Amino acid sequence: MADQPTATERFIQGILPENPVYRQLLGLCPTLAVTNGMKPALTMAAAVAFVLICANIVTSLIRNLLKPHLRIVIFTLTIATFVTIADRFLAAYLYQMSKTLGPYIPLIIVNCLIICRCEVCASKQSVFTAASDGVGQALGFGLALLSIAAVREILGTGMFFGYRVLPSVWPDWVIMMLPPGAFLTLGLLLGAVNWIEIRRSRQSGGS
Repeated sequence: MADQPTATERFIQGILPENPVYRQLLGLCPTLAVTNGMKPALTMAAAVAFVLICANIVTSLIRNLLKPHLRIVIFTLTIATFVTIADRFLAAYLYQMSKTLGPYIPLIIVNCLIICRCEVCASKQSVFTAASDGVGQALGFGLALLSIAAVREILGTGMFFGYRVLPSVWPDWVIMMLPPGAFLTLGLLLGAVNWIEIRRSRQSGGS
């Protein structure tokens, strides 16, 4: 469609302008649940990226066969297929991480981000554009998870990816590793992103 964004625009918008977490507020359940460390956050970001890109590609391939009243069912079945693959892969090759993430991998099936991208982009545009959208949104989601996890892990333990980056005398902020720390960090980073966006808009408007 002529009025739809191009593949390049879809890719760029997904990273920052339409960041799934900081701009669209999608996928907040795993964002809050698995960001108490960089390793689980990175694993979740990779799993979501795999499912999102594959679901977008498959949905785009069958977009001309989709029936309006069945499209959500098809989206869900497609997503569930790739979530199962990701879940079994983690259980087979990264068992401890699979146990750490627990039910949050299977819950990718109902992640609003993935269903949203299938509906908004993949069901309406070409395979290349859908894939570009998936990659961009996945990078944006991963950026959000890793930024939150970095703040929580560094302030909570003085470590980053398991390596100490703050002096040993640093008092661990235990609250950062608990659920309140997730909400606090997300709120502060959301505020920072909005503040930057407002300043950027004012500067571009003034020029």
